[in-house]
Amino acid sequence: MIDKELNENINTHCVYSFFKRITDVVISSIALIVLSPLILILSIIIFFQDGHNPFYKQVRIGKDGQPFGMFKFRSMVYQADKILQSNPKLYKKYVDNGFKLPEGEDPRITKIGAFIRKTSLDEIPQFLNIILGEMTLVGPRPIIKKEMVEYGNRINEFLSVKPGALGLWQASGRANIGYPERCDIELRYIEHASFWYDTKIFFACCISILKKDGAF
Repeated sequence: MIDKELNENINTHCVYSFFKRITDVVISSIALIVLSPLILILSIIIFFQDGHNPFYKQVRIGKDGQPFGMFKFRSMVYQADKILQSNPKLYKKYVDNGFKLPEGEDPRITKIGAFIRKTSLDEIPQFLNIILGEMTLVGPRPIIKKEMVEYGNRINEFLSVKPGALGLWQASGRANIGYPERCDIELRYIEHASFWYDTKIFFACCISILKKDGAF
């Protein structure tokens, strides 16, 4: 009886994973094609503001603890990470505030950067991460290495799935929700993950993005 239930759970998970991957590739491919004019326009605007690469790749921690480069449109000045690390006071505020700076208090954000963050347009390049298989459309938000400590002895559970471009944390308010509550939300998704649950979260995130909840 136990073996039968175990096999059923494995089969259900395999079917879910298969259709989740197909959905990821199809939606991301369509999104990149449809949004290509916008991607080109934003790339040109960001490049001409300072003459540097309009894209930004930050190392995040993926499934099974594997690091990967997460793509974004660059919303900050060139070499913003070095500027943050060279300013002890600013870096301490960054860590104390859940690995982000309070709204309106990050001097590194450019004018166009503030706009694309508020509208979540800076996240568009992550469709490429999804196609590459490093991320999924819906899942827990990828973290940087220093955030791993926030998950304590449940970090392996958190890293057991691919990180997502959209997730329950974003649908619940994003930057309005910090640690440790964020951990509980992300882990709740993993415990209840299903194709139907992903669909609900996807549309909830779309509404959250349109309302600009927790985006800065």
